[in-house]
Amino acid sequence: MSEIKICCPKCKWEPDGGEYWQCDCGHIWDTFKTIARCPKCHKQHEYTSCVPAAGGCPSSSPHLDWYEGLDQIIEDLKEEVLESQEVFI
Repeated sequence: MSEIKICCPKCKWEPDGGEYWQCDCGHIWDTFKTIARCPKCHKQHEYTSCVPAAGGCPSSSPHLDWYEGLDQIIEDLKEEVLESQEVFI
């Protein structure tokens, strides 16, 4: 199975585990530990901003786009499911 790499889809900056992201409720956390769900108010964030102060760029992208290799993992899983269904036919 493929590996997932987390990086900004625009500049390829890789998060270092720092708590850079702030929710509307004021909570600051590492958004990649919770797949963009605020651990305080549980809001699910659709977009994630890059962090210029930590070496990134000033852009924002859909959170799932930060997971490089995710598309391949999904394709691999779909293929496994289809192959397992063929066994039962």
